[in-house]
Amino acid sequence: MVDTSPRKPRAAEAALRMLALDLHWTWNHEADLLWQTINPDLWSRTCNPWITLTRTPKAQLWEALQNPDVRNLLKASMERRKYELERSTWFAEKYADAELSEVAYFSMEYMLSEALPIYSGGLGNVAADQLKAASDLGVPVVAVGLLYAQGYFRQVITPAGEQRALYPFNDPDQLPIQPVLTPDGDWFRLSVQTATGEIWLRAWKAVVGRTTLYLLDTNDPSNPPAVRCITTQLYGGDAELRLRQEMVLGIGGWRLLHALGHRPDICHLNEGHAAFAALERARCLSEEEGIPFAQAQVIARAGTVFTTHTAVPAGFDRFPPKLIESHLTFYAEDRLGMPIQDFLALGRLDPANKDEFFNMAYLAVRCSGAVNGVSQLHGAVSRSLFTPLFPRWPQNEVPISHVTNGVHTPTWDSASADELWTQVGGRSRWEGDLEGLGDAVRHLDDDTLWRSRCNSRAEFVHVLGQELSARQCIVGEEGLWCLPAPSLNPEALTIGFARRFATYKRPDLLLYDEERLVRLLRDAHRPVQIVLSGKAHPQDLEGQAMITRWVQFCQRQDVVGKVVFLADYDMALAQKMVQGVDLWLNTPRRPWEASGTSGMKVLVNGGLNLSELDGWWAEAYAPEVGWALGDGLEHAGDPAYDHSDAQELYRLLEEHVLPEFYERDAGGIPRAWVAKMRESMARLTPQFSANRTVRDYTEQFYLTGAQRYRRRLSDHGVSAGTVLDRQNALSADWSGLRIGEVIIPENGGDQKAHAFIHPGTLDPTLLRVELYADAQDGHPRIKSLTQGEHLPDGWIAYTLETELPAPAAECTLRIIPAAEIMSVPLEAPFILWQR
Repeated sequence: MVDTSPRKPRAAEAALRMLALDLHWTWNHEADLLWQTINPDLWSRTCNPWITLTRTPKAQLWEALQNPDVRNLLKASMERRKYELERSTWFAEKYADAELSEVAYFSMEYMLSEALPIYSGGLGNVAADQLKAASDLGVPVVAVGLLYAQGYFRQVITPAGEQRALYPFNDPDQLPIQPVLTPDGDWFRLSVQTATGEIWLRAWKAVVGRTTLYLLDTNDPSNPPAVRCITTQLYGGDAELRLRQEMVLGIGGWRLLHALGHRPDICHLNEGHAAFAALERARCLSEEEGIPFAQAQVIARAGTVFTTHTAVPAGFDRFPPKLIESHLTFYAEDRLGMPIQDFLALGRLDPANKDEFFNMAYLAVRCSGAVNGVSQLHGAVSRSLFTPLFPRWPQNEVPISHVTNGVHTPTWDSASADELWTQVGGRSRWEGDLEGLGDAVRHLDDDTLWRSRCNSRAEFVHVLGQELSARQCIVGEEGLWCLPAPSLNPEALTIGFARRFATYKRPDLLLYDEERLVRLLRDAHRPVQIVLSGKAHPQDLEGQAMITRWVQFCQRQDVVGKVVFLADYDMALAQKMVQGVDLWLNTPRRPWEASGTSGMKVLVNGGLNLSELDGWWAEAYAPEVGWALGDGLEHAGDPAYDHSDAQELYRLLEEHVLPEFYERDAGGIPRAWVAKMRESMARLTPQFSANRTVRDYTEQFYLTGAQRYRRRLSDHGVSAGTVLDRQNALSADWSGLRIGEVIIPENGGDQKAHAFIHPGTLDPTLLRVELYADAQDGHPRIKSLTQGEHLPDGWIAYTLETELPAPAAECTLRIIPAAEIMSVPLEAPFILWQR
């Protein structure tokens, strides 16, 4: 323990630095009083320990450390941190003997805190919340990302209602990160050789509880300007900049971990942006084990997980072949020992088509031992998107499962909600398996729940009025101009809508019939107010036009004060919104919302959802927990369907949402509304938490993937060589495989199904002969036939020893590779059907 006595001010300052640099403070607020006591003014304006520490004058800091109350608070905070790092965890208790040393998690963005603005939105939200949950649960994760000099853009709104993008500089000295140092205390710099010469990557470290996030940037003075600018903006620039960023993330990121001594069992690619990491991992294995790259790739693949978040083909990162050739020929041929055309084939449907763009998602699938979507519906959508990679395979057998996203509830709950959850579940409620937590919530009485909801709404309205007015103003040619000030009614039904403004999200659906919306907002007996926020990509003119429409609507005299558009949507604002609103609205076009997480964040705070049956809400919705929009079918961009959805949205608000909110008993409590609150909190909050998500990844992918990876690694690549030989044999000789006569008895009884197969030049042990019928109620209907007598001319008889999987008329014979040591069809996508 650090000595924090007044005689040791530097030791105490070091302890404060340790606390401020651990982003555990973004969800654990036990040290807040310490920082508030040190510098009340700065803390009230920033709620940022690192800024509070580094911007407090030394004399003031040392004076504060003479105060016994401050020293006691510091001592308590350090003891709590020590306990948190040393306590037993879910993973340590349940999987003490597991073959999982470490998971390396790669993502383009992380939304850990507004203090570290290296995120855009949903993808970063998922990555950061899973990182925090891994810390809570003790799952051994190390993460890799990029440190952007400017990050994603900041937004101001002009008097014309237009979005203007600004790019403030991220000064590393003002961020809660520290440079990675060598054992001698020097800055760690990673040298990467490219076709144009050597470039240098700088490495930074963010501590996130038990987990560590390494961040790379190219802003090293030794680099030429074009290289220094690679990590300037998140999702900015052109295709070339994006490709170079993904090379730094994947190739540089894995090389960084390797140089620092990390040897993870699992590499988790959060979207295809990071797919190059899987190749660099194989290259490092090839070098360490002294085996060919292709053999090392088979080993690496077994321990690689790819999570796709994309719901439409246009969402995949695709690069022109000439761009790949110019930037990666040196890497492919000199580092991987692979001709560039073979490299390009990894990202193409048709390897022979030299004009086909290189698809990062295809690369990720071909480098991974497990692939998943981010909701139940998105799993099905992803199987459809990736079906071309598995020709002739039934879509429901395309090897893509799902793990539905969840949010890190301690990050998003209000003080009032936190107090309520502590009451029912204790301080460690989100650190275990959550068993019984929902039932505990169901025992809360109506008065307690409603009081918590009202307190959170009132606090939100207060914060909007007191703290957020500055972001509503801009100084232009005509002087100071401000959006309508957020002066809301703390008693009114408060509806929230905040997300990226894109056409498929239909952020203007509520404006479909403006006059009907105005009538709803002007109901004197049932007051309603709407709080909106969001950004459109700087190149998305349609999305920006939707922002303009809302801004102009907010300025209508008949709704001023009832509708507020909050400029510059960021994590800090998102936290305030999800804590305060009563109803969260989401209106995407199904099935383009892969998961969505914004609506999950209101759950812990007692907010309810009214959403399209898309993403997570398609599996979460029930009449007892909220309201659903749409018919659960897909209508593309049909304007008629937008019309019907808009009418249904107004009807739900008028006939269900408002009545349930305002029908109060003698005690002023809306019993029907509170009943939905209770069931939503109890049923959905644990289910759609990052705690459950990370446990799912651990149990479904990390543990099994680590076992497969270690098995292939344990014999220095011998078994991987066997897999590679089988893949090559299947690829070369599959076309010579033939299906002869197939006999499927109509009446069953003692008769058995028979088939005659000619394996050509293939070893029959590499084959699995099956009777297949279309899946029923989601369950596959497949039975394997047993190899029997070898007949003249190379034919082999196969017999089904059990009953048919389905009526004879529904059965078809097929042949697939045997899955003894391979993942089929992921590693061997071959299939032959009876004609």
